[in-house]
Amino acid sequence: MRKNSIKNTRVNAEVHKELAEIIRNGIKDPRIKPMTSVTAVEVAPDLKTCKAYISVLGDAEAKKDTLTGLRSAESYIRRQLAKTVNLRNTPEIRFILDESIEYGVTMSKLIDEVSKKDTASEVHEDGEDSQ
Repeated sequence: MRKNSIKNTRVNAEVHKELAEIIRNGIKDPRIKPMTSVTAVEVAPDLKTCKAYISVLGDAEAKKDTLTGLRSAESYIRRQLAKTVNLRNTPEIRFILDESIEYGVTMSKLIDEVSKKDTASEVHEDGEDSQ
């Protein structure tokens, strides 16, 4: 199976959906924050490994605790995934912190600040020209 084949895309989508459901409803670990989401999943073409990109809303400590909790619950998550997704091999899951959403929000705030300063300076310059 090639990396970008239709089968691989379908497997990624199914694993993504089930993994999000397991993390949201199946794990009772208090270290895993409620605002944890699975942003992307990449299952290897041989179905042996899987990279799960996780986004956590909170501070650095919350992110660290959530990743620790997910890594400790990995065998449970893998077992639940094997029950719900019919694959020849259930992939070994590696959880990776995805900070792209947080980065996007930060950049959006910076752009808004610059545009506000720019419009404020235009209004100030227009006020000086009319005098």
